Amino acid sequence: MNHIFITGACGGLGKVLIEKLSSNQDYFIIATDVIKNYDFRKDNVAYYKLDVSNFEEWQRLINKIEKQYPIDILINLAGIIIPSYIYDYEKSHIDRQIDINCKGIIYGTTLIAKRMKDRERGQIINVSSLAGVAPIPGISLYSTSKFALRGFSLAIAQELKPYNVYVSVVCPDAIKTPMLDLQKDYKEAALTFSNFRYLTPEEVSDIIIKKAIKKKKLEILIPWYRGILAKFSSFSPRIISILLPILQKIGERNRSSYIYDSKS
Repeated sequence: MNHIFITGACGGLGKVLIEKLSSNQDYFIIATDVIKNYDFRKDNVAYYKLDVSNFEEWQRLINKIEKQYPIDILINLAGIIIPSYIYDYEKSHIDRQIDINCKGIIYGTTLIAKRMKDRERGQIINVSSLAGVAPIPGISLYSTSKFALRGFSLAIAQELKPYNVYVSVVCPDAIKTPMLDLQKDYKEAALTFSNFRYLTPEEVSDIIIKKAIKKKKLEILIPWYRGILAKFSSFSPRIISILLPILQKIGERNRSSYIYDSKS
């Protein structure tokens, strides 16, 4: 049986991914989030409270879990977004996004990678964003944290390769979850809405299972065509300055007409 440790389990993507994974009795899921109690109502899912930004909580939980369920796969989903222009940010906005989206992932990955290295097997899957491939104004700190996570993932993939530990970084576009709903009321987040459609947690979960867990691909861009656009835009700041006004107009129109998810 493979033991899968998941952070951000109670978010829109987390709940759907766990629902899909737990349907396979070859997997035992250790689900974690900041919510004190959550019942996934599955025999092969155990839930634990975890604040990923707290290193001591990571240590205590991993020490406890590893005695009974040696972690085979770590999936880092935890993340937050606070849309704002840089001149409006408060210190708390900076700290929370860097602490949760970046430092929190590095804490857990570091602690678990050491054990995987000793066992000479394992897999780490970090969920970044296309905002970690191309810089997105209006959500600059979120974009910064996701760039850091993506760079971290690509680097440690080479460090852990000799020990049979695989690393994948998943970079999706906007997903129809409560995190996207939150951005509806922020004009700063217009570029988040610049695609002609939004990804669903179901399709992103399927891609994580197929391309990350099963095929162990290093970098996964979702959807691929927006991923190519993001990489192309990141290639040159001049390209960004040309594309930005067009995408901004599309995004603002889509943001204004966006309908909240009734399930949120």
